[in-house]
Amino acid sequence: MRAAIYARFSSDLQDLRSIADQVEFARRYAEGRGLRVVDVYDDAAISGASTLNRPGLLRLIADAQARRFDVIITESLDRLSRSQADIALLFERLQFFGVRIETLADGPVSEIHVGLKGTMSALFLKDLAQKTRRGQIGRVKAGRIASTASLASSSRRRAPANAPSASSSSPNSGTTNPLSCSPMINAPPQPN
Repeated sequence: MRAAIYARFSSDLQDLRSIADQVEFARRYAEGRGLRVVDVYDDAAISGASTLNRPGLLRLIADAQARRFDVIITESLDRLSRSQADIALLFERLQFFGVRIETLADGPVSEIHVGLKGTMSALFLKDLAQKTRRGQIGRVKAGRIASTASLASSSRRRAPANAPSASSSSPNSGTTNPLSCSPMINAPPQPN
């Protein structure tokens, strides 16, 4: 059976070693189950809060649709997405393509995993946003810049000038969610 590996880390404070480690453990998992790894997909220093602007994930979805593999192996479900809605859509779409998800943490993923882990990831993002905002307010009150890392990392990952942005899209703009092929609704602001 053909397998694809997906790895991601979200912070500029981490490094590419995180992806290499995820891939190494995923390869061992595949080998132990007799799966043949046909490709590796990754997104470095990109938040799992959205599926937009993640070239590795978008390529993974396109290759799943083309049926280039039968199973996706990832460290945990939150590597694919921390958005409850996006992970549910991704799971359904992959099922339609005949591709299943297996994680190092939980093995084969079912609807129960998607519901529970999706909820946990969404709560984690909400908590992280609150803590980030509190930290930024504290820095401003102390007379310091709220966040230089956020500014640097967001400018480095900016989409090409001719690409539609999630913040400028509207329900009627024609921008589509790569998971559902339906018009995108403006995404909520992401924590910096």
